[in-house]
Amino acid sequence: MSPSFHLLYLDFKEICGIKRKMADQGLKYNQLPYREMEKLRQFRRDVIKVIPVVLLSIPPFANYMVFILMYFFPRHLLIRHFWTRKQQQEFMEIYHSFRAQVYPDAVRSLVKAASRVPDKRLKGQLLQLISKVQEGIHPEISQLHVVAKLFSGPPLEMRLINAYQTKILSQVMFLTPHMPTFIMRHRLWSHIMEIRHLDQALNVLGVHHLLEDELKIACYIRGLNSMHLNATQCKEWLTKWVQLSKKLKDSEASLLLHSMVLLSTNYQYSNNT
Repeated sequence: MSPSFHLLYLDFKEICGIKRKMADQGLKYNQLPYREMEKLRQFRRDVIKVIPVVLLSIPPFANYMVFILMYFFPRHLLIRHFWTRKQQQEFMEIYHSFRAQVYPDAVRSLVKAASRVPDKRLKGQLLQLISKVQEGIHPEISQLHVVAKLFSGPPLEMRLINAYQTKILSQVMFLTPHMPTFIMRHRLWSHIMEIRHLDQALNVLGVHHLLEDELKIACYIRGLNSMHLNATQCKEWLTKWVQLSKKLKDSEASLLLHSMVLLSTNYQYSNNT
């Protein structure tokens, strides 16, 4: 058995064990320890990615063509178990570049939405925060806490963000923007709540218990390009993220979603000052 297939087999075996544990103990996904929750999250995405490849392989002799395509397009057709270490970093850089392209649009759309906030005092604080991000300044967690309640009501609440914002934020979350708005809103809510549950489990485990690769992945799925950051830098950023997340209510999940942009856009610059 090749190393790649062996890793896949071990992951599958571990997933089966987690599923049995959930069934035997009556546990829900958000009641699992952090590493088990993260393992399920990642494996589910691997399965979703591999399904089209399996379907393409069904017709007679089509599997030969699929093997050729996988060789030339490993990023599109292969899951992480079959990537080299170098490919993993290269592909994650590419994927991040796609979402980073819409970060400025996400900030501008937030400015437009913030201008419609009825509370003048909090609106001013939010616009000031956004202005600093546009100027290249990394925001403080305390500044986000101050305006958190604005994200549980119109026009920033998850259920009320407009179609354009929904498309932009879907790309931030690596979700397709080519769906009806109500479906995209539901998917955004589902995915950001998944991250919120991971945050809660991580708060119990402790960020300092994560290995370097785990730290990088944790930062990456929350919007930060962590491929060139060291463990200390990742730990610093992730600790602040968890501090923000644990103080938010579920109804303020829209802020957590926007924070993927607000806390990532200028982090590399603030780290050098």
